[in-house]
Amino acid sequence: MKDSPHQQSHQTGMLTFAGDIPNICSLTGLLCAVLAIYYAILGNFPVAIIGMIWAVFFDWGDGIIARRMKGRTDEHRAFGAQLDSLIDVVSFGICPAVFLLSYGEFSPWFLPGAFVIVATGAIRLSYFNIFGLIDNSTYMGLALDNNVIILAFVFLFDGFFSETVFSAILYAMFMFMAAFNLAPVRTPKFTGRWFYVLIVYTLVLTVIHGWIL
Repeated sequence: MKDSPHQQSHQTGMLTFAGDIPNICSLTGLLCAVLAIYYAILGNFPVAIIGMIWAVFFDWGDGIIARRMKGRTDEHRAFGAQLDSLIDVVSFGICPAVFLLSYGEFSPWFLPGAFVIVATGAIRLSYFNIFGLIDNSTYMGLALDNNVIILAFVFLFDGFFSETVFSAILYAMFMFMAAFNLAPVRTPKFTGRWFYVLIVYTLVLTVIHGWIL
């Protein structure tokens, strides 16, 4: 008797799925996020920003690779979707939360904000996993990776304010973005040529934040 697809997926080794090229791309993005968390804790915020923006780059890249690859099984696509979602919790939930906490010198006042960031990510991704896109090019609410894109730009102005003032600006910005992440408004899904814009943005911001070091 032939095994069901569900039974077959259990017989396939986990590292076989992890070795799928789009999933390697996803895991590279996770590495960038982990490095961003590490450097945020150390207080090296420009390097943390660089890690976060590259996490966005690889998050966009894995989907492009997956759509262009032929011969991927349903199990590989399902695994990739789950892996991508779980990595997004780290890259765009936990990582920004740690960044905010560290910039706020781990003051208890920043704990509620950090919780809101992580909770928002978990809620949004759970909702997306069930309902998906409104259509092929429209999200409900602001996508989480856009938070990092905005943060990477705003942080260029860090030196123009005192640490106390800028920490308040970051706090308020993260809370505003969290509200927008969960808001019942339609936002565009940036695909196609927007990826080339992201490549340029990532390289330019990497150079600028690297120069700030």
